[in-house]
Amino acid sequence: MYTRRKARPSSALGRLETYNVSSIFSEIRKTAVKSQLTHQRAKTAVGAPRFQTLSPTCYIEEPEEQEQSQPEWLQKALIKGQHRRHSLGMVNNITDKERCSDPAKSLRKEKIEHQMTLEQLQKLKNAFEELEQKGQKSIDVEKFKQIVKKCLKLQGNNDELIEKLFMKIDFAAKGKIHWEEFCTYLQLDYSELEELHQRRKQISFTLPAMVQQIIHGSPILRVFPMPDDTLIVMRDDGHIYFWSTQLKLKRDKTVYEKSVKKMPKWVTDFTIMTQYNKLVLGTGDREIQLYELSNLEPYCQITGLETLPLKLDYCGTDTDECMIFYGDDQGCVNILHLTSVGETLRIWKKMPRLDSCMPTIGIDSTVLSTHVSFIRWKVHNDWVTQMKYYDSIKAVISASNDESTALVIGCTIGTTNIDQQMKDIRELAKDTKSRRTQVTAGPPQKRAAGDQTVFHVYKGVKTFAFCKKNSLVVTGGMDRIIRMWNLYVPERSTGMLRGHTAPIFSVDISPEENKIFSIAMDCTVKIWDIQNQTCVFTASSKSSGISGELTACVYIPSIKALCVTTDSINLLQLKLKSATQPHLDISHKEPVLCCKYNKAFRQVITCSEGSMVKVWDFETGKQVFEFNNAHGEAGITCVDFDPSGRRLITGGRDGCLKIWNYNNGQCLHTLKRGNKSEEICDCIYVEINRHKYIISVGWDRRINMYFDSEDDLRHLQEPQPCWQDDLIRGHAEDILCIAQNPPNLLASSSYDGEIIIWNMVSGHIHCRINTPAHVKSSGGATDKSVSQIVFLRSRSKLQAAASLVSNGAQGTVNFWNLLHGGKLLASFKPSQVESQVCCIAVNEDNTLLFAADYAGFVYVYDINDYAIHGSEKEPAKSVNCWRAHVDMITHLEVIDVDKVILSSSLDCSVRLWSLEGQFIGTFGQVDPWEVLTPASWKHPMVPYEILIDPESMPTHRILEEDVHSPEAISCGGKDGTSDAKSEVNYAAIYLPITVTEEDIKEEIKKWDVSHIMGKRLRHEKNKNSNNPMDHGGQNAFHSLKYFDLESSSLKFEKPDMSAAGTDPFHSYVHS
Repeated sequence: MYTRRKARPSSALGRLETYNVSSIFSEIRKTAVKSQLTHQRAKTAVGAPRFQTLSPTCYIEEPEEQEQSQPEWLQKALIKGQHRRHSLGMVNNITDKERCSDPAKSLRKEKIEHQMTLEQLQKLKNAFEELEQKGQKSIDVEKFKQIVKKCLKLQGNNDELIEKLFMKIDFAAKGKIHWEEFCTYLQLDYSELEELHQRRKQISFTLPAMVQQIIHGSPILRVFPMPDDTLIVMRDDGHIYFWSTQLKLKRDKTVYEKSVKKMPKWVTDFTIMTQYNKLVLGTGDREIQLYELSNLEPYCQITGLETLPLKLDYCGTDTDECMIFYGDDQGCVNILHLTSVGETLRIWKKMPRLDSCMPTIGIDSTVLSTHVSFIRWKVHNDWVTQMKYYDSIKAVISASNDESTALVIGCTIGTTNIDQQMKDIRELAKDTKSRRTQVTAGPPQKRAAGDQTVFHVYKGVKTFAFCKKNSLVVTGGMDRIIRMWNLYVPERSTGMLRGHTAPIFSVDISPEENKIFSIAMDCTVKIWDIQNQTCVFTASSKSSGISGELTACVYIPSIKALCVTTDSINLLQLKLKSATQPHLDISHKEPVLCCKYNKAFRQVITCSEGSMVKVWDFETGKQVFEFNNAHGEAGITCVDFDPSGRRLITGGRDGCLKIWNYNNGQCLHTLKRGNKSEEICDCIYVEINRHKYIISVGWDRRINMYFDSEDDLRHLQEPQPCWQDDLIRGHAEDILCIAQNPPNLLASSSYDGEIIIWNMVSGHIHCRINTPAHVKSSGGATDKSVSQIVFLRSRSKLQAAASLVSNGAQGTVNFWNLLHGGKLLASFKPSQVESQVCCIAVNEDNTLLFAADYAGFVYVYDINDYAIHGSEKEPAKSVNCWRAHVDMITHLEVIDVDKVILSSSLDCSVRLWSLEGQFIGTFGQVDPWEVLTPASWKHPMVPYEILIDPESMPTHRILEEDVHSPEAISCGGKDGTSDAKSEVNYAAIYLPITVTEEDIKEEIKKWDVSHIMGKRLRHEKNKNSNNPMDHGGQNAFHSLKYFDLESSSLKFEKPDMSAAGTDPFHSYVHS
């Protein structure tokens, strides 16, 4: 067995097999590898000859006919399907073990656990049980590799993937695992993947809402969507409106004519008889009125109702059969069942017109008809707040504010009991007329216990919604809680959705999106996920633009919008997927507060303000895993790993430290100091005298140490007692950062600029450092906080050298000597934009210093010989500078093995850079990269948001000072330079240059713009399309001068009439 090579090849494709083939597309061909064939290795030594064509596949000699088994275009299509970029060139350090690997599987880099089938999982279980019967309850990594290869029938080299799977399961680094741990890992892994799939189904409303102001008047009763996407809106004074889905008014009319002699009528509710094109109104005079929907002319009315109809509904049950429902103020559900509807309506139309302008028939006369049945069910002990018939379950659902009968689902006509139905049929055959008269004249009937389902809800139900697909009923009321019920289990709700701070006004369900929409009396709109029972979107009144007293609300599935009425009509359009901005790659939706590189799995962990933890593949930039709500709703401020790299430690704004098996999102331990919830600013994992501790600092101003032991099975752990020096002479302000210098030094910095060096063995203070105070020229307050400290570990034993670097006030970087009581040896300001330094990092041999500021710039300095022999007055030698982000950089880390820099920022992105500042890519971008293949990098491109940001513009003397262009261009722009010399230089710069058409054509031929600068050309095309049109500057009309007219009153004198007969010319001549 070959030993696994720890050294990483210089090419990202180095782990693949190398074959001497004529084309790179041969890597996807299915070739039969014969054992007797001679394998040839690529010579990678310095000065050794190399092949003319090398590709990331194994060398196999096969006939020419087999090489031409697939056409070239098909091979290209299969390569594109891999979504990976390939590079041609030298492939170094290829071992014999890697020669037998499967290139396709290496390119996919999928997890083995995600490729298992149920049959293979059963084989694994049997193998574990067989070993357990032999006395091996747990197995090591070598035995685990044998079992997995045998049960999964893996071909090629998969040892590395299996070892990583073993490490993920063995998060405590015990060296052995058992079957229960394996199953626990798989269960948690798949559950997190399922949650990830659900989270990616983004849903929200487009804000603000589309608002249509209407004339002030009576409150709106209801919004009824029609099949042709017309919204019918009615006020309680009888004014009806017809709106389009774009909230454009089609027509409106008042159904009641105003009269001085009569009291005005008011409408309680309305519905539409869609089959017969009728508008049904319930009035405050205990009437049900029918109108022609086409012209709103009165048709007929039913009077003499015993109760006030508050809620109306309609359902067509057959070709010429329907039911009209109304819930009244006595808690009854009243049902008018009509057969031969067309004939019945024509009879009602011929009824005499009494005092009203429409034909009138009493309810007692109505039920005498053989085509009309009238049933009154006594359902609630309070008035009906909502009622609706659902033909899918052949039942009517009604609600009231009475707790004992808050929601009732019951039958419509007759009973569902067979014996009772037969009894009713016999009684109906004997005396139909007397039975109908008894039903209407007597008290309302009560359903049998088996004919209805009663839900008891605290403080009653104001609104409800029903979904047949999920057998789900959703209720809301005065207690501000949305309850989810199973249709057939009224005893207990299946879920309770809390989040509203005001009584619930309306709820709706979207079966297609599997979401619940709710709106409260304070106009707050929420979207809830049915499966997870969580709130996925919230819009306040200020953000949605909906204000005023709510009067009606309805969800319109055809246009996927929520229509809400107050004193205006508001339409909230559903946005299923958030629109991504062009040319913008982000890693999180929220600001990224910290990130960390894991060298054991070669992954990058990023944490955001939204308590989201994401795991990225370092070599490609693709997301591997994620889990959210790690610290509830609190942001994650710091992150670290244990020495094995298998457990993740996070600290949040909620004052908790949590230890995770981050590969499946399992929280192993929670570390917290009592009931305090001060924010944790930084954490670190240390070893002291063979004991392992997790140290955290934050707003509690203490050094908290938590003992890490495999034998401690407590989930919630308290810190160890604080050091005496920490209690007596510790920090007086919030501690912002912590750093370790093995074996026993610990440094902590606080908000007041104080740095304390601790001896971790004794707990005593080694020395105290106070950063120099800088006074602002404006006289304002100065930020003295020290948020970053880094040990220069290679200088720990040098007496005169600076071994600690920290940021300071006014954007300085300070170098400290710790062996002489904390002496300041050097200080300089790296930021070119006068910004504070927020992150500091050094490479492994402490030769390069990387500093980042609040503006997103990264500065590189050579500190190999800086502050080695004593104080330095000049700043360190600047090596490079570039802008990495458009906002504050929150973390900077140097990965020396791959010679790259990892950076995260508040601009929601995490990026990878080379040490020279070349842009590799953003984690989460569409195109993957190969870290060790520069051809796959984004360089020479830069992030789009940096390119268009004004602060990314280079500085120039003309922009910073009041200097004229000729003075800046000329070489003699300095003081004391003669004018003649300036004129000569000025003229020398603007010598005429002649460029012919032939020169331009030859220059264009030299550049293959199609593949070299394609991305740049696309960017320039999009950039120019957004520019305003250039009309060539001002024309002559624009340069005309104009004068304001002076508005002054003129006085005219009365003419002298005596001079009317004289000749003015003659008098002028004589004068």
